[in-house]
Amino acid sequence: MLRVVVESAKGCNCNFSYIDVIVKDYETLGKDKFLGSTKISLRDLASGQMRSLPSKNVPLVNASGQNIGATIDLVIGYDPPANAAPNLNDPQAGDATVDGEETLPDGGQSGSAGVPSSPGQSVNRRQNRHRLLNKPQDFQIRVRIIEARQLSGNNVKPVVKVNVCGHTHRTRIKTGNNPFFDEIFFYNVHMLPSDLFEKHISFRVYNSYSLRADSLMGEFKLDVGYVYDEAAHCVMRKWLLLNDPDDSNSGAKGYLKVSLFVVGAGDEPPVEKRDSCDDQDDIESNLLLPAGLTLRWATLSLKVFRAEDVPQMDDAFVQTMKEIFGGDGNKKNLVDPFLEARFAGKKLCTQIIEKNANPEWNQVLNLQVKFPSMCERVKLTVFDWDRLTGNDAIGTTYLNLAKIASSGGEIEDVTRSSMLWQSEVGFLPVFGPCYVNLYGSPREFSGLPDPYQDLNYGKGEGVAYRGRVLVELSTKLEGKADKTVDSINSDDILVVQKYQRRRKYSLCAVFHSASMIQEPGEPIQFEVSIGNYGNKLDTTCKPLASTTQYSCAVFDGNHYYYLPWMNTKPVVVVLSCWEDIGHRLDSVNIILYIAHRLQSNLELFKTAISAKVSDNQLVEVWLKLLNQLIEDIESFPTPELEGCSNLTSLDLQIKKLRESALASIKDGARRMREEATEIRDTLPDLETWADKLKLLAEEPQNSMPDVIIWMLRGEKRVAYSRIPAHQVLHSTHSEQACGHLVRCVNMWLGLAAHEKKFNSYTEGTFSVFAELYENQAEVFGNWGTTGLVGRHKFSDLTGKLKLKREYFLPPRGWEWEDEWFIDPEKALLTEADAGHTAFMDEVYQNETCFPGGDWKAASEQFTDVNGEKSRNPGEFECPPGWMWEEEWTVDDNRAVDDQGWEYGVTIPPQDKPRSWVPAEKVYHTHRRRRLVRHRKRAALPAGGEGWEFSSLIGWQFHRKERSSDTFRRRRWRRKMAPEDRLGASAIFKLEGALGIDTDNKEKGSKDATKLFGANTPTVSCSFDRSHMYHLRVYVYQAQNLASMDKDSFSDPYAHVSFLHVSQTTEKLRATLNPTWDQTLIFNDVEIFGDPQNVAQCPPEVVLEFYDNDQVGKDELLGRSVCAPLVKLTPGMDQTPKLLWYPIIQKGQKAGEALLAAELILKDKLGESDLPLFPSKRAENLYMVPQGIRPVVQLTAVEILAWGLRNMEPFQLASVSSPSLVVECGGQRVESVVIKNMKKCPNFPSSVLFLKVLLPKEEMYTPPIVLKVIDHRPFGRKPVVGQCTITTLEQFRCDPYVITAEGAMSSKMAMMASPSKHLSINMEETRPLLEAQFMYSMSAALNKMASPTSHFEKETVDWWSKFYASTGDHQKCGPYLKKGYDTLKVYECGLEDVPEFKGLTDFCCTFKLQRGKNENGDSDPSVVGELKGSFKVYPLPDDPGVAPPPRQFRELPESGPQECLVRIYVIRAIDLQPKDNNGRCDPYIKMTLGKKTIDDRDHYIPNTTGPVFGRMFEMTCYLPQDKDLKISVYDYDLLSRDEKVGETVIDLENRFLSRYNSYCGLPQSYCISGINKWRDQLKPSEVLENLSRLKGLSKPRTEDNGTSMIFNGKEYTLAQFENNKEIHEHLGPARERLCQHVLRKQGLVPEHVETRTLYSSFQPNISQGRLQMWVDVFPKSIGLPGPPFDITPRKPKKYILRAVIWNTTDVTLDETSITGEHMSDVYVKGWMPGMEENKQKTDVHYRSLDGDGNFNWRLIFDFEYLPAEQLCLVSKKEQFWSLDNTEFRIPPKLIVQIWDNDKFSLDDYLGTLELDLRNLVAPAKTPEKCSLKMMDDLEIGAPQKSEQAKSLFAQQSVRGWWPCSIEQDGQKVLGGKVEMTLEIVGEAQADEKPAGKGRDEPNMNPKLDPPNRPETSFFWFTNPCKTMKFIVWRRFRCLFIGLILLTIVVLFLAILLYSLPNYISMKIVKPLQ
Repeated sequence: MLRVVVESAKGCNCNFSYIDVIVKDYETLGKDKFLGSTKISLRDLASGQMRSLPSKNVPLVNASGQNIGATIDLVIGYDPPANAAPNLNDPQAGDATVDGEETLPDGGQSGSAGVPSSPGQSVNRRQNRHRLLNKPQDFQIRVRIIEARQLSGNNVKPVVKVNVCGHTHRTRIKTGNNPFFDEIFFYNVHMLPSDLFEKHISFRVYNSYSLRADSLMGEFKLDVGYVYDEAAHCVMRKWLLLNDPDDSNSGAKGYLKVSLFVVGAGDEPPVEKRDSCDDQDDIESNLLLPAGLTLRWATLSLKVFRAEDVPQMDDAFVQTMKEIFGGDGNKKNLVDPFLEARFAGKKLCTQIIEKNANPEWNQVLNLQVKFPSMCERVKLTVFDWDRLTGNDAIGTTYLNLAKIASSGGEIEDVTRSSMLWQSEVGFLPVFGPCYVNLYGSPREFSGLPDPYQDLNYGKGEGVAYRGRVLVELSTKLEGKADKTVDSINSDDILVVQKYQRRRKYSLCAVFHSASMIQEPGEPIQFEVSIGNYGNKLDTTCKPLASTTQYSCAVFDGNHYYYLPWMNTKPVVVVLSCWEDIGHRLDSVNIILYIAHRLQSNLELFKTAISAKVSDNQLVEVWLKLLNQLIEDIESFPTPELEGCSNLTSLDLQIKKLRESALASIKDGARRMREEATEIRDTLPDLETWADKLKLLAEEPQNSMPDVIIWMLRGEKRVAYSRIPAHQVLHSTHSEQACGHLVRCVNMWLGLAAHEKKFNSYTEGTFSVFAELYENQAEVFGNWGTTGLVGRHKFSDLTGKLKLKREYFLPPRGWEWEDEWFIDPEKALLTEADAGHTAFMDEVYQNETCFPGGDWKAASEQFTDVNGEKSRNPGEFECPPGWMWEEEWTVDDNRAVDDQGWEYGVTIPPQDKPRSWVPAEKVYHTHRRRRLVRHRKRAALPAGGEGWEFSSLIGWQFHRKERSSDTFRRRRWRRKMAPEDRLGASAIFKLEGALGIDTDNKEKGSKDATKLFGANTPTVSCSFDRSHMYHLRVYVYQAQNLASMDKDSFSDPYAHVSFLHVSQTTEKLRATLNPTWDQTLIFNDVEIFGDPQNVAQCPPEVVLEFYDNDQVGKDELLGRSVCAPLVKLTPGMDQTPKLLWYPIIQKGQKAGEALLAAELILKDKLGESDLPLFPSKRAENLYMVPQGIRPVVQLTAVEILAWGLRNMEPFQLASVSSPSLVVECGGQRVESVVIKNMKKCPNFPSSVLFLKVLLPKEEMYTPPIVLKVIDHRPFGRKPVVGQCTITTLEQFRCDPYVITAEGAMSSKMAMMASPSKHLSINMEETRPLLEAQFMYSMSAALNKMASPTSHFEKETVDWWSKFYASTGDHQKCGPYLKKGYDTLKVYECGLEDVPEFKGLTDFCCTFKLQRGKNENGDSDPSVVGELKGSFKVYPLPDDPGVAPPPRQFRELPESGPQECLVRIYVIRAIDLQPKDNNGRCDPYIKMTLGKKTIDDRDHYIPNTTGPVFGRMFEMTCYLPQDKDLKISVYDYDLLSRDEKVGETVIDLENRFLSRYNSYCGLPQSYCISGINKWRDQLKPSEVLENLSRLKGLSKPRTEDNGTSMIFNGKEYTLAQFENNKEIHEHLGPARERLCQHVLRKQGLVPEHVETRTLYSSFQPNISQGRLQMWVDVFPKSIGLPGPPFDITPRKPKKYILRAVIWNTTDVTLDETSITGEHMSDVYVKGWMPGMEENKQKTDVHYRSLDGDGNFNWRLIFDFEYLPAEQLCLVSKKEQFWSLDNTEFRIPPKLIVQIWDNDKFSLDDYLGTLELDLRNLVAPAKTPEKCSLKMMDDLEIGAPQKSEQAKSLFAQQSVRGWWPCSIEQDGQKVLGGKVEMTLEIVGEAQADEKPAGKGRDEPNMNPKLDPPNRPETSFFWFTNPCKTMKFIVWRRFRCLFIGLILLTIVVLFLAILLYSLPNYISMKIVKPLQ
């Protein structure tokens, strides 16, 4: 393999430049072999006379300059810089144009201001994305293709292809330039939301006639995320502008009308309404892009300059082999990077640069896009190229156009001046030059597959820095780049140099505590890095003191481990070099500061609202919020940019944008302060401002990498934390611009120039030490250096690097402070006290006893925490270098009793308890207590050696020498001090390793990089004194915890951790809403540092909630964090307030905890000054004290336990005898047992009563817990279901106010008591008699019916009523004019209508859940339902006061009721397709109890929007058969029918509800007609029942029923019916008046509900909707009225007769043999959708002037729905299709003019498309006929009524219409046609028959043969006419001439023939 290396002399004048070309032989192992080289002069290129220099057969020479006989051919190209002076000799130079746009100082174009960008870029967009969980979930994307307009091309057959997420659907093929599709496609995906929103929806329109090469007519693309960000996650009936993706200069290629929906789990897609004027809508005003914003071609120029710090990606095997064979090995550069940019489905890549970790590409990638773009992010991924395997991603980042561009519409303001200012805000996408950082998986290379590879593709948060790329993005409108990938000219490379200027930054991190460590095992170390700096496993940067010393974790006595740093805190120092972007990060911090203060005040405001404080207090909180917001915005402006370095165009634009946004928020706050009337209503606006501030704080050009803290266990990375640099960055601008991050790590980041500022931020004293290790081995009993194999006498920690004390040099600027001394404390890596200046020894004292016996010492009296045997406390010796601080003491700062004991039980076969409790019980057999003793480090005694020992080199070390030890070592340290600097900032001079001065031999034998940085100094921070604090954590209760046990509950307890101490709460049994009511007291908590700093940023209290399991490990329920209230003086009267804190588990909310904490400084306090200890509930269990715990009140809880429904089996046995247990506030009550669930699932006695002490404040109210217990044989009572009701507010009531709440419907009122049973029996026969009477009357009326009533039956039906109610007045006919009733169409289920409160006014339905199932799945499943309700009201504290009246009274009978159920199913909308053709064949299936109706025979083929029009009647018993399940299935002939979706209706709720939802209330009382009364009770009876139900007097009627007094109001019939049409179907006046009064009572009206269908395939995603309603009639009352007839309408048959009379001005397409222009004209016509019925006229041959005469009739039969104004076409799509497919297509006529050719394809001359509903008025004469007639219709402008009329109304029209043809993209006239168009009905067609063409019956009108000129004939079949009209007419002169010539020739021939004879005769004269 040959490798060519090209080297150029840089920086020289080109006239003296040359290129060295070197040819090598590439070697896999060893060095590449040199073959030859040559030099090529660049003089000719530099002269400008040529742009490329071809060099052929250039000889190659060897190193000695001798020719080797080989040659090389190459071409060198040269592009001069843009600003180079043009060469006068260059012929192209004169044509060069210079871009005259003014540029900003940093290269950004100022001309882009005000140009709008993507409409999806407002600040409020994308907010709803954040609510989605970032986990894979179900989504459904629906795309409806409605129609296309103005498609380009002639005689096209368009088809639309839609591609989403790799799936493609296509529409049916249509004809014409304005096709109507109306097809919907469904795309079901299961993926991450972030991934889905990056996907594109692609629309492509193809011409199915054309070849594949040129078939694409136009396309449009947009992001799925764009649709999701729109209102309701949809785009409704919008036009898309189609364009040619390959031709940037082309205009619109047509328009496509679509609706787009993105449906997530739980989303309800909105109803798509077709407007009546939809067909005439203006395309321009309804484009998806705003009006006036045309799509323009834009070039996104992404300049990719270089990359840095790219990690190793390839295996080092080949490089290692090269080193062995003497080659140059370079492991650092084992990567072959290239960058890939993706945008809007397009991808471009830079070149691949091999073996380079810091590549310089210097290329520009030109992405051609339509702008504004519907796509939002440019994805940049750096890949490692691999020759054989797939390319590996190194890292991914995004450039979000929403953040680097602006449409100028983000800021809302009303003032004129600010509007003028806004015009300057918009700008095109621009970015950089700036570095973008890459994050992904850990940098360390491994030959194994990377388990975190997805992080490198941008999926999830990257855990490590993986390099950075310098890029610049600019946008240029119009124009097209010559090359998609091009080189950046050298001037731009020079310009970008100033953006790479680096400044040194200093980062210091002081680790104050490391706690909550789980089972550490190996020693632990922390590493701090920023970029590559500080990464201990990376060799590319100078070594830094970036890691803490290794430490062994110590048990905290309760649950976790911590690192006992005590008063000596480890310090890490990282020096790094980055660009100075302080001006950007200062702005970010200032805005975040404002946002943080606003958010804090907002939380207080929300808490005040939820706590229901008084209005005055609420106003005070609200005013403080607004005043502080206004003051903050005014006081803390963002920094000025003048004079700042690294300024880019985007910096200036973002500055403007931020200032405008902040000004608008400030003005809005002022207006709100002055104008707001209802304070609570301002909350949404305030939250919007908080969100907007957070968006404004996002900085796209943040080139400083994040600070990453890694926790290393041994050498393995185990956990990390990523901290954005701005959070710790010091700023000199203002205090608000500084980052503040103080948790367990105190960090400071600042410019090296500002290092001295660090001194003011530090606490403690910083110390720096150098260290080395002395090693010895034992040989024959003597210690020495003889046996050190592979080790040195003095070495580093690893023992591999040789060091000497004499040659140790301190870093520059530092000097030694002391001599070397032995300090063994860090070396004891396996000892618990390793690395500490103070330590606590611990031992556990154990005792045992038999139950009830005395405690005695255990067999192993002293153990460690794990129960392993340990020493007696008296045997502990103080190690050398340590001294005891105190004697052994009992540790009682734990969950123990007052003597420090904790108790446990042993469960065989184990010999130790697994858990411990602080209170002694009689069954306890073990107890233990912890003894502790503190010691601190002291100076080593004289002669102290400080050795630690190991059995073998590399084994773990220990302190005491053992007989097996063969190796020992000790550590020497030496303290350093800065030479000339004071203060803590001196540590920033510790750059690099300690100097190592070795002799020359060692220098030569060692790799410099191994020596460099092998030993860095250690830095620590010592605190002189600590402060003691007293901590109290108040854990009151939690709610909504996850159910982790199979009994539907958990056994929760909480671990409370604070720094290095922790305690555990009491373990509660079987609850998801535990009330601990416990105070955890931490007596002496030692905290180092200034108490003021602790008060400002206190350490957090962390609570972890666990489920206690007897067997196995306890399971985590979630974690919550609470900041304690800090009290530095006892005089602070502030008390902590209990607040709800979220419990988070795996990033999701898993409950809430009611907590508070206070931290009290004890230094100056005695025990007596501390707050009083709370009262104890048990031994060592303190309650939450008064003043903090909620104030309670005696409260009554009435429970209506109606019954249980749909109980699932428990442990394979059905639930047969359940009872209900209700728990609230520590009280419980149990219901009576249901004897038999199957016979009657209701409770025998329904009302339970509970007296309980509940908090007065709603936010503290404990939940109500419902448990269902099944009573099983042998006394077993398992919990078979539970439900938690968290908020009681909806059930609170005033017991003294009489309402109808809790009562029943009027129908149920008739069955409420025995006395009322009597009235029912009396009434029972009346409805039967009445029904018979009404039927007989209606029969008589029908017989007497006039012809008008027959006509009404034809024109008015139930569908007229339905369409009149939906607003489709065109479809309802004369219905409304007659004054008939309309109904209410709900766009949701009846239960979801807000005014009916879910039909739960009598009783609610509570879902019962069960915990973990048998599979161990933690998601709770619904296992049944409880029907019931609650009433909560306060009770008087005085027992002498009479209690309030009970709320649940007058309850209906709870026994079963037989009912008749009528289900009306009208139609389905947008069903999920189930067949491959994108349709389904739906039918209805009903299930009610054990009865099923299967309507499979009436399936509707090939549709997703079927009109069923079906009514089903079923009988059932309530409540057993309460659930009506309506399913839609897809019919399949061969396979099993698939379920599309189902909906379930609770009939019992409808039956019991007081809203009379069993049967909707009509608008009027009719006794006949289509609105005939269908209820069992008359309106008067319903009203009487309602009045008794509400406790009102009976309604009293007067004046023959025309007036009434009800509920104190007087009603008259006149006030209801004054302005209404009175028709013959109305009933008596009294009943009508009762009906009108009922309509005023808020009852359910006559309605149609729209129910969503769901499927188990995608549980929470709509599978379509069903429009329907249900009537429920109890049979005990009597027969209901007749059902409605909702059979679908049938289409009417119409006939279109089109008579083609004449054509004129037809294009003359052919030239005859005689040279004449002519056409053989004929006309073709058809109706779209009925292409198989195409008809054509006869041919008018030889039209020489464009005229044609036909007198030809075209006849088209079609079925038409007048109400919908659409044709119904029913036909088989394919010949193999089983069923006809119905299409609804607009009625159109397409007429085309063609030129007939016998021996080739006919030629197309023009087309005309006429919409019969909106007919273009024809011209009376051909002269007035022009294309202008059609123009208005084409662009969709509104038409005047006289210009465009429906042919169905006109019935007949005659005139001239123009035909058009497309030439060169323009429509031109192709001819004019004269026609008569006539529409006749089927009956009319029989009366006025007519035949096709001129066939019989040739009448209406009679068509005579056309009067065509004699020249019209076909030459082939008419030879005589051909001679006459073609040959003779054209060549007659020639013919006459030929005849004359022939005669003359014959005459001459005869003359010549006879002349000799004649002459001879004349001479001879024989006759004479």
